[in-house]
Amino acid sequence: MKRNATALWTGTGKEGTGSLTTQSNLVKNLPYTWATRFENAAGSNPEELIAAAHAGCYSMKLSFLTEKAGFKTDSIETTCTVNLENGAIIESHLVVKAKVPGCTAEQFAEIAEEARVTCPISKSLSGQITLEASLV
Repeated sequence: MKRNATALWTGTGKEGTGSLTTQSNLVKNLPYTWATRFENAAGSNPEELIAAAHAGCYSMKLSFLTEKAGFKTDSIETTCTVNLENGAIIESHLVVKAKVPGCTAEQFAEIAEEARVTCPISKSLSGQITLEASLV
């Protein structure tokens, strides 16, 4: 399976502008600039998209693993925060809250950790991946 996205950038690094488009066109010509990446201006940026990808990938992997362990998951909510320092993503922090009837906190912690290590986006990142997992 292969997926793709396209970035178009015009101008200099600081004064230029860019747009991002995904293969599905669900993200189409999403603008980004120096200010949206490094100065917290309104708008998107590549790191935000990595955080979304990691949260989505982790949630799905966790659902597969809870099912494999014999539980039916009602809901999983994952928030991911990536930390960009000195030109590299040095950390991706996952905070997950899940409703998994019949699963104990200890069982869930073990399954959540396995998902942290084995989700494809986790495996693709070189920075530290941290996790806070809880049942609700």
